[in-house]
Amino acid sequence: MTSNPYSPLLKFLSALCIVLFTALSVKAIDTDDSNNGRINGKVFTSDGKPAAFVTVTLKGVNKTTMTVDDGSFIFKNIKPGNYVVKVSFTGAQSEEKTVTVAADKTTTIDFTLVESANKLNEVSISSTKTINRKKISIGKMNVAPIDLPQSISVIGRDVLDQQQSLRLSDVIKNVNGVYLYSARGNTQETFAARGYNFSSTNMFKNGFRVNSGAMPEISSLERVEVLKGSAALLYGNVAPGGVLNMITKKPKFEQGGQVSMTYGSYDLYKPAFDVYGPISSKLAYRVDGTYENSKSYRDVVKNERFYVNPSLLYKISDKTNIVLEADYLNYDFTPDFGTGQVNNVIADVPRNRYLSPLWSTGKTRQSTVTATVNHQINSLWQVSGGVSYQYFDRRYQTTERVQPDAAGDWSRPLNRAKTLEDYVTGQLNITGQFNTGVIKHNILAGIDADRYRNDNYTFVANIDPTKKTVVSSGGVSSYLDNDGTIKSSTYDKINIFDLNKYTARTDMPNMNPFYDVETITNRFGAYVNDLISISDKLKVLAGVRWSYQYIAPTTVNALSSYGAVASAKSKTDKAFSPRVGVVYKPIANTALFASYSNSFVTNTGTDINNNPIDPSIIDQYELGVKNDFLNGNLSVNVTAYRIQNSNLAQTAPFQADGITPNTNTNIKVLSGQTKSDGVELDIAGHPVKGLDVLAGYSYTNARYTKTSTVPGSNIAGQPLLNVPKHTANASIFYNFLDGSLRGFKVGTSVYYLGNREAGFANVVPPVGQPQAASRLVHVPHFTTVDASLGYTYKKLSIIGKISNIGDVLNWNVHENYSVNPIAPRQFLTTLTYKF
Repeated sequence: MTSNPYSPLLKFLSALCIVLFTALSVKAIDTDDSNNGRINGKVFTSDGKPAAFVTVTLKGVNKTTMTVDDGSFIFKNIKPGNYVVKVSFTGAQSEEKTVTVAADKTTTIDFTLVESANKLNEVSISSTKTINRKKISIGKMNVAPIDLPQSISVIGRDVLDQQQSLRLSDVIKNVNGVYLYSARGNTQETFAARGYNFSSTNMFKNGFRVNSGAMPEISSLERVEVLKGSAALLYGNVAPGGVLNMITKKPKFEQGGQVSMTYGSYDLYKPAFDVYGPISSKLAYRVDGTYENSKSYRDVVKNERFYVNPSLLYKISDKTNIVLEADYLNYDFTPDFGTGQVNNVIADVPRNRYLSPLWSTGKTRQSTVTATVNHQINSLWQVSGGVSYQYFDRRYQTTERVQPDAAGDWSRPLNRAKTLEDYVTGQLNITGQFNTGVIKHNILAGIDADRYRNDNYTFVANIDPTKKTVVSSGGVSSYLDNDGTIKSSTYDKINIFDLNKYTARTDMPNMNPFYDVETITNRFGAYVNDLISISDKLKVLAGVRWSYQYIAPTTVNALSSYGAVASAKSKTDKAFSPRVGVVYKPIANTALFASYSNSFVTNTGTDINNNPIDPSIIDQYELGVKNDFLNGNLSVNVTAYRIQNSNLAQTAPFQADGITPNTNTNIKVLSGQTKSDGVELDIAGHPVKGLDVLAGYSYTNARYTKTSTVPGSNIAGQPLLNVPKHTANASIFYNFLDGSLRGFKVGTSVYYLGNREAGFANVVPPVGQPQAASRLVHVPHFTTVDASLGYTYKKLSIIGKISNIGDVLNWNVHENYSVNPIAPRQFLTTLTYKF
């Protein structure tokens, strides 16, 4: 292992933070027009607590803002004169006050709402309210989503509680155009958007990249943000389609918390707690955690999870604060590779049937530590930075790749996996506002860097005493024979349709490490972005990022005396990622936008001269309209997009001499093309008092549009794998706020996922041979319906849910194996006490 691999990065980031914090603190200036003034203030509830997400309007000049978490608001560049400030919140009494603004002066005015904090929560503090105005972290700029030429979705804590979400896949059902891509082996959940698969590069927690190999804990999240389309300028090497950011709960300077108990079908027990409050006038804490123990509708399968998430908030001054956060997940699970497929058709076996050995076992350990600093230099300039460290350990032992023959006979391949990862990342962002004449600028400039170390182990086992060892890697078992050759081998044979046809083995092989491949990846990026307000109606967003990625030569650590493994070469990728967009607001509550951006994805393999393949540059186009109706209580957004990879890596037609046909699929050329076109509709808000609505629809046409005629190349016209053309979702909850039913809540959620093709893309056959049978696995569409009923009395609440009321059967398919059925009809209830 490499010793102290993170010291250079940490020293670099620390030095850079000190320099920039010092320079900006001394030199940054407030660029408000000296002839104008400002209005700032705070809004409180009747019990003295800050009121967030309250609409504040400066009447007569058509300016509107919203209070942030501490209840504060600000209006800048206000001409001297008398004004009326109005605060309003759905279901609460509006208030107005008159203020006088003087040149180059700040006028302070505070409001106290009639409602208490609890009453305001009952009324509707909801993250579905005005998704176009909601404060977000994923965009890195202090800009309302309505002013950004990009589609953004935010799913808040209230939605997670209403729907009793247990996994991230439950949350993602509320984000149209984003869907569960696969649930391979019950070990992890992988998501995709607009036709392209998310990997760990597209998954973030509190703005820092996080490994997607663990199923994250939902109880600790305050909200989930999804930035659709290109995010390369902000986050570097990310797959097209979008990025996902999980925001955890933060400390508060008010005492409170809750305890809850969730019980569900198949012996699911999940107690949870969340406690927060002040330690002193400058220091606040929060600790939340949970324990989960559950069986499954799948025979044998069970899960046990323990999670804790402590955090501290230290206010160094009114302008500077530090947040320290840590979390730890211990997850024991049963690997489950599903029901299988026969000749690329999903096998007709009972939903509950488990096909791996009874001794199968899996463990995941994940811990993160994050420190972030925010410094408000003045009313217009802010600097923030942070460092995060993550450790990931996942290992399992089972049989996998359920791929039986036509009769259902399956020779079970043995596999033991172990993956260790260390991941340290840092970032520094500067945001500010200034004017050049009548043009206003909202600037974001930043850098980020991360260092990622992956250790992937291969194991051997003594299965057959007449052979030396069995090598298990990537789900394919083989043995290293006495003569040094690798030959195929299996654990045993079963029949997936008739478990009594063969006698299954029950012994657990003793598997030992064979070798460990260590890979280190370094990334660095620098970016600048400017939202230019030409007028109140017209804004232009322009920016560029430079990204650098270096993958060091792999280090192979031999852990046995057998065999040798070649090391991979180093690889360096560099790319500029520009973006430009236009936002036009014909009226205050409607925005039309159009944007262009590009991103890059790295490629494996080499070119005909044995050099690493350059990254593929992907163009993304987006246009749409964002609307707020009913005084900002209902948002309706429509987005259309095209994502095009014009230099898809595929098999090179000839070798370096330009004459000899190439049959090595690892030798590639950038000559293919894929396209993804689509339309999305987002609806969210509170059209009437007590009613929460969250709905959407997406259409995605993702396919190969240009490929080679070289054998082994993908055939043009095929769909990209695991991409549904149609998805739709709707969640409606109604809170009874008055009358004899006061305190009750009812709701329903509907989710639709369209037809999709899993398996492998069909390829051009060898010269002179007929086209092989299709390798695609068809997965049909399905619709599930959930229903919920809840009741709240003072500090006590209970809510119950029946999910998949129709007991619909469908599957999540990873490639052409790990065909995992979705859950049948289930019951879930949660009892919560708040204090």
